[in-house]
Amino acid sequence: MFSFSTIDMNKSYFYGMQDYSATLKKYMPEEAAPIISNWINHTRCLFKISRSRSTKLGDYRAPFRGSPHRISVNHDLNSYSFLITTIHEFAHLQTWNKHQHRVKPHGTEWKNNFKELMEPFLKLNIFPTDISSAIHRYMENPAASSCTDLHLFRTLKSYDTVKTSALTVESLEDGHFFRLQNGRSFQRIEKIRKRYKCMELSSKRMYLFNPIAEVFLLEQ
Repeated sequence: MFSFSTIDMNKSYFYGMQDYSATLKKYMPEEAAPIISNWINHTRCLFKISRSRSTKLGDYRAPFRGSPHRISVNHDLNSYSFLITTIHEFAHLQTWNKHQHRVKPHGTEWKNNFKELMEPFLKLNIFPTDISSAIHRYMENPAASSCTDLHLFRTLKSYDTVKTSALTVESLEDGHFFRLQNGRSFQRIEKIRKRYKCMELSSKRMYLFNPIAEVFLLEQ
């Protein structure tokens, strides 16, 4: 399936022909760990378990000037979100190996690779019934991120073990003020199709927010 390696645990990196299953199963379902370990080895990918990032769950970087493929996934995702995000990023790697920069990042080629790479995990019945159902629905037309599929996102969020005081933009009302984790403050203005138009208080600039973006309510 692939042509894939790396681990310096002081840097949370995986690199080299090793079995990473023992470490990976701390972050994903145990049955999935050997498969992902094999992918890392066969693609010779630099795989990093990253700090939490509010703007993305994972990231893929193509080889550049002799550097290997690079994938990073946030450490604090629940095990199912971690696995799905990992598959998402490896689909980028496989797409690059076949097409380099000649196709769109989340075009038909990536969607087909994502579906192909997800198949072994669905056959192993790794996911609970509700997540498996949400994945099958999502796979009809995979999007740039599982966060953009509200049904899949909400299903995955229900398995989070650490609850926060964060709300979602869609749970607020027009006129409410909120802040992001990085401190930037906004006011929700109105819903435009599937997203919410919000004004940044400091710059008065308008931004469109995903409905399920996590935010913190500010006093009115």
